[in-house]
Amino acid sequence: MAKESERVTVRIPVDKLEALQILIDKGQYTNISDVVRAAIDEFVETHITPEHITRMTVELPKGNVVKLEELVHDGDAISVDDAVRNAVRDYVRMKLKRTLEQDSQEP
Repeated sequence: MAKESERVTVRIPVDKLEALQILIDKGQYTNISDVVRAAIDEFVETHITPEHITRMTVELPKGNVVKLEELVHDGDAISVDDAVRNAVRDYVRMKLKRTLEQDSQEP
């Protein structure tokens, strides 16, 4: 059974519409409605999260993304998001450990 949906009319600037059309022309989406639905899904997912989680967007050079995808392929992470979370967690632990070591060495 198809999910229920409502029709919504939205006005957007022409330059934004042209940008969305580029995504369609590249074959990433089949039509404007699909692009808008994907954007809304991402917006909701980003802005409605459990209270104990803060969502962040990270922009990375493509080379780093390729390396993260390799980690996923090798089984070191279940997704690129997971690999980024692991990297951030390890970095924070390392920084905290260094800070604690420095604090313990101070007279």
